[in-house]
Amino acid sequence: MTDDPFALFDAWYREARTTEINDSNAMALATVSADGQPSVRMVLLKGHGPEGFTFYTNREGRKAAELEAMPRAALLFHWKSLRRQIRIEGPVTRVTDAESDAYFATRSRDSQLGAWASDQSRPLADRATFESRFAAMQARFDGGDVPRPPHWGGYRVAPERIEFWLDREHRLHERRVFTRNGDGWDEGMLYP
Repeated sequence: MTDDPFALFDAWYREARTTEINDSNAMALATVSADGQPSVRMVLLKGHGPEGFTFYTNREGRKAAELEAMPRAALLFHWKSLRRQIRIEGPVTRVTDAESDAYFATRSRDSQLGAWASDQSRPLADRATFESRFAAMQARFDGGDVPRPPHWGGYRVAPERIEFWLDREHRLHERRVFTRNGDGWDEGMLYP
Protein backbone atom coordinates (compact mmCIF):
# COMPACT_ATOMS: atom_id res chain seq x y z
CA MET A 1 0.00 0.00 0.00
CA THR A 2 1.07 3.56 -0.67
CA ASP A 3 2.28 5.97 2.00
CA ASP A 4 0.83 8.90 0.01
CA PRO A 5 -2.73 9.71 1.14
CA PHE A 6 -3.54 11.44 -2.16
CA ALA A 7 -2.51 8.40 -4.20
CA LEU A 8 -4.63 6.20 -1.94
CA PHE A 9 -7.57 8.62 -2.25
CA ASP A 10 -7.19 8.59 -6.05
CA ALA A 11 -7.24 4.78 -6.16
CA TRP A 12 -10.33 4.49 -3.94
CA TYR A 13 -12.10 7.35 -5.75
CA ARG A 14 -11.42 5.83 -9.19
CA GLU A 15 -12.93 2.57 -8.02
CA ALA A 16 -15.95 4.33 -6.51
CA ARG A 17 -16.55 6.19 -9.80
CA THR A 18 -17.12 2.79 -11.47
CA THR A 19 -19.08 1.02 -8.72
CA GLU A 20 -21.34 3.61 -7.09
CA ILE A 21 -24.64 3.97 -8.92
CA ASN A 22 -25.37 7.59 -7.99
CA ASP A 23 -23.15 10.52 -7.07
CA SER A 24 -19.88 8.77 -6.28
CA ASN A 25 -18.50 12.28 -5.73
CA ALA A 26 -21.01 13.03 -2.94
CA MET A 27 -19.46 13.91 0.38
CA ALA A 28 -20.88 15.01 3.70
CA LEU A 29 -19.63 18.46 4.66
CA ALA A 30 -19.62 19.28 8.37
CA THR A 31 -19.30 22.87 9.52
CA VAL A 32 -19.89 24.71 12.78
CA SER A 33 -21.47 28.11 13.41
CA ALA A 34 -19.76 30.89 15.34
CA ASP A 35 -21.77 29.85 18.43
CA GLY A 36 -20.69 26.19 18.14
CA GLN A 37 -23.78 24.67 16.49
CA PRO A 38 -22.67 21.84 14.15
CA SER A 39 -24.33 21.27 10.78
CA VAL A 40 -23.82 18.65 8.09
CA ARG A 41 -25.09 18.31 4.51
CA MET A 42 -24.15 16.59 1.27
CA VAL A 43 -22.15 18.45 -1.39
CA LEU A 44 -20.37 17.25 -4.52
CA LEU A 45 -16.60 17.03 -4.91
CA LYS A 46 -15.63 19.00 -8.02
CA GLY A 47 -11.85 18.88 -7.78
CA HIS A 48 -9.12 17.40 -5.64
CA GLY A 49 -5.38 17.13 -5.30
CA PRO A 50 -2.59 17.87 -2.83
CA GLU A 51 -3.91 21.43 -2.42
CA GLY A 52 -7.27 20.15 -1.19
CA PHE A 53 -10.82 19.05 -1.93
CA THR A 54 -13.07 21.54 -3.76
CA PHE A 55 -16.83 22.09 -3.86
CA TYR A 56 -19.02 24.97 -5.03
CA THR A 57 -22.04 26.69 -3.50
CA ASN A 58 -24.05 29.85 -3.00
CA ARG A 59 -21.91 32.02 -0.72
CA GLU A 60 -24.96 33.59 0.91
CA GLY A 61 -26.35 30.35 2.36
CA ARG A 62 -25.90 28.79 5.78
CA LYS A 63 -22.87 26.64 4.94
CA ALA A 64 -21.00 29.62 3.51
CA ALA A 65 -21.83 31.78 6.53
CA GLU A 66 -20.49 29.04 8.80
CA LEU A 67 -17.34 28.63 6.70
CA GLU A 68 -16.72 32.37 6.76
CA ALA A 69 -17.20 32.54 10.55
CA MET A 70 -15.27 29.34 11.32
CA PRO A 71 -13.10 28.41 8.31
CA ARG A 72 -12.59 24.73 9.18
CA ALA A 73 -14.55 21.71 7.99
CA ALA A 74 -14.74 17.95 7.90
CA LEU A 75 -15.65 15.85 4.85
CA LEU A 76 -16.87 12.28 4.71
CA PHE A 77 -17.05 10.05 1.64
CA HIS A 78 -19.03 6.85 2.19
CA TRP A 79 -19.07 4.27 -0.58
CA LYS A 80 -21.43 1.58 0.68
CA SER A 81 -20.91 -0.76 -2.28
CA LEU A 82 -17.15 -0.78 -1.58
CA ARG A 83 -17.58 -0.87 2.20
CA ARG A 84 -15.20 2.08 2.50
CA GLN A 85 -15.18 5.61 3.78
CA ILE A 86 -12.71 8.46 3.88
CA ARG A 87 -12.72 11.25 6.48
CA ILE A 88 -10.92 14.54 5.80
CA GLU A 89 -10.42 17.47 8.19
CA GLY A 90 -8.77 20.83 7.71
CA PRO A 91 -8.94 24.57 7.14
CA VAL A 92 -11.11 26.01 4.39
CA THR A 93 -10.38 28.81 1.92
CA ARG A 94 -12.26 30.26 -1.02
CA VAL A 95 -11.07 29.25 -4.47
CA THR A 96 -10.16 32.05 -6.87
CA ASP A 97 -12.76 33.82 -8.98
CA ALA A 98 -11.06 32.38 -12.07
CA GLU A 99 -11.50 28.82 -10.74
CA SER A 100 -15.14 29.53 -9.85
CA ASP A 101 -15.78 31.03 -13.30
CA ALA A 102 -14.17 28.05 -15.04
CA TYR A 103 -16.21 25.51 -13.10
CA PHE A 104 -19.45 27.51 -13.44
CA ALA A 105 -19.03 27.50 -17.22
CA THR A 106 -19.11 23.66 -17.21
CA ARG A 107 -22.48 23.42 -15.42
CA SER A 108 -25.68 22.77 -17.31
CA ARG A 109 -27.58 25.89 -18.32
CA ASP A 110 -30.45 25.07 -15.95
CA SER A 111 -27.99 24.67 -13.06
CA GLN A 112 -26.48 28.02 -13.95
CA LEU A 113 -29.92 29.65 -14.02
CA GLY A 114 -30.81 27.95 -10.73
CA ALA A 115 -27.78 29.55 -9.08
CA TRP A 116 -29.22 32.96 -10.00
CA ALA A 117 -32.80 32.08 -8.99
CA SER A 118 -32.12 30.53 -5.59
CA ASP A 119 -31.73 32.33 -2.27
CA GLN A 120 -30.17 29.18 -0.88
CA SER A 121 -31.09 28.23 2.69
CA ARG A 122 -33.54 31.11 3.09
CA PRO A 123 -37.27 30.52 3.74
CA LEU A 124 -39.39 29.91 0.63
CA ALA A 125 -43.15 30.53 0.78
CA ASP A 126 -43.99 28.01 -1.94
CA ARG A 127 -42.45 26.15 -4.88
CA ALA A 128 -44.25 28.42 -7.37
CA THR A 129 -42.19 31.40 -6.16
CA PHE A 130 -38.94 29.62 -6.95
CA GLU A 131 -40.24 28.40 -10.32
CA SER A 132 -41.28 31.96 -11.16
CA ARG A 133 -37.81 33.26 -10.30
CA PHE A 134 -36.26 30.50 -12.42
CA ALA A 135 -38.48 31.50 -15.38
CA ALA A 136 -37.42 35.13 -14.89
CA MET A 137 -33.75 34.07 -15.11
CA GLN A 138 -34.49 32.09 -18.29
CA ALA A 139 -35.94 35.26 -19.82
CA ARG A 140 -33.13 37.48 -18.51
CA PHE A 141 -30.37 35.36 -20.05
CA ASP A 142 -32.29 34.17 -23.13
CA GLY A 143 -29.96 33.79 -26.09
CA GLY A 144 -26.79 34.55 -24.16
CA ASP A 145 -24.26 33.02 -21.83
CA VAL A 146 -25.11 32.80 -18.14
CA PRO A 147 -22.33 34.43 -16.11
CA ARG A 148 -21.43 33.24 -12.64
CA PRO A 149 -23.42 35.11 -10.00
CA PRO A 150 -21.18 37.22 -7.75
CA HIS A 151 -22.53 35.37 -4.69
CA TRP A 152 -21.60 31.90 -5.98
CA GLY A 153 -18.20 30.21 -5.83
CA GLY A 154 -15.97 27.48 -4.54
CA TYR A 155 -14.30 26.44 -1.33
CA ARG A 156 -11.33 24.19 -0.77
CA VAL A 157 -10.67 22.03 2.29
CA ALA A 158 -6.89 21.67 2.77
CA PRO A 159 -6.44 18.35 4.55
CA GLU A 160 -4.56 18.18 7.83
CA ARG A 161 -5.92 14.72 8.60
CA ILE A 162 -7.17 11.98 6.25
CA GLU A 163 -8.54 8.68 7.54
CA PHE A 164 -9.23 5.65 5.36
CA TRP A 165 -11.75 3.20 6.81
CA LEU A 166 -12.23 -0.28 5.37
CA ASP A 167 -15.10 -2.46 6.57
CA ARG A 168 -14.12 -5.89 7.83
CA GLU A 169 -16.27 -8.75 9.09
CA HIS A 170 -17.31 -8.82 12.74
CA ARG A 171 -16.62 -5.07 13.02
CA LEU A 172 -12.87 -5.71 12.93
CA HIS A 173 -12.44 -2.74 10.61
CA GLU A 174 -9.17 -1.38 9.26
CA ARG A 175 -8.41 2.29 9.84
CA ARG A 176 -5.37 4.12 8.44
CA VAL A 177 -4.82 7.74 9.36
CA PHE A 178 -2.51 10.32 7.81
CA THR A 179 -1.73 13.52 9.72
CA ARG A 180 -0.04 16.53 8.10
CA ASN A 181 3.47 17.14 9.39
CA GLY A 182 5.00 20.17 7.67
CA ASP A 183 5.29 19.28 3.99
CA GLY A 184 4.82 15.57 4.65
CA TRP A 185 2.55 13.12 6.40
CA ASP A 186 2.74 10.95 9.49
CA GLU A 187 0.93 7.66 9.06
CA GLY A 188 -0.61 5.39 11.64
CA MET A 189 -3.42 2.99 12.35
CA LEU A 190 -6.41 3.26 14.69
CA TYR A 191 -8.33 0.60 16.56
CA PRO A 192 -11.70 -0.10 14.95
